[in-house]
Amino acid sequence: MNYTANDVKTLRDNTGAGLLDCKKALNDTNGDIAAAEKLLKEKGLAAMAKRTDRAAGEGRIVVKQNGNAIAIVEVLCETDFVSNNADFIAVAEKAAEITLEKKASGVLDEHKALIETILVKFRENMSVRRAEYIEVPAGSVASTYVHHDQKIGSVVVIKGSEADSVKEFAHVCCLHLASNKPEYIKKEEVPQSYIDEQTEIYKAQMAEDPAMAKKPDNVKEGILKGKVSKNLASICFMDQPYLDDEKKTVAQAIDAAGKAAGASISFDKVILYVLGK
Repeated sequence: MNYTANDVKTLRDNTGAGLLDCKKALNDTNGDIAAAEKLLKEKGLAAMAKRTDRAAGEGRIVVKQNGNAIAIVEVLCETDFVSNNADFIAVAEKAAEITLEKKASGVLDEHKALIETILVKFRENMSVRRAEYIEVPAGSVASTYVHHDQKIGSVVVIKGSEADSVKEFAHVCCLHLASNKPEYIKKEEVPQSYIDEQTEIYKAQMAEDPAMAKKPDNVKEGILKGKVSKNLASICFMDQPYLDDEKKTVAQAIDAAGKAAGASISFDKVILYVLGK
């Protein structure tokens, strides 16, 4: 045996790998700790490659802010046991810090390298799924929110005013996003294919309704358009009933917030991360 108990401890501390795995790696590398660490890392990567078809439905969303810079990242794993582990949490936090440091959106090589550091320990399918970097413009306000289960995160930036009332409005919008989970910001973003599909569904439903058969074509057309419009309003942020005053849409609420602040305000960024969505 070309290694000591202290070598095993060092390797375990460096990699998080199990006792038997560390001993085997040291045996295979004649007690060379650096080579054993490299071997364990390679085995971890190989193990992950075999697991890429396994669902990574757990994880964490992290939001960090430093001055006028904000980062939001989503880091995935397979089990809630891992997602709640201190080492995994530290990696998720570090992933957000990397996004802030690099001032770049998207999954970076540094994110991938970070994930590799814990593969040997957990042996799960893990990844930084997405990451976004936001700079808050001058004369603007921003608010962020992460739900207590770390599975929903939102960022709202409003330009045109730095008033406290506008900051509060941005905060409520973050809560609104987390609560209502809109799929789009405005109707113009909805794919025509989705609108066509919903239109056909409502047409079929109306055709099966005996009461509809007696109505004139123009009335049926109006009802159909109303159903489609209501559907779109339910999935588009700007058209949803505002969380703090459901008599207003979000679009109407931001107009009211601007008037109350004596400013012309608008959304600069509206970001919602829902884990796995």
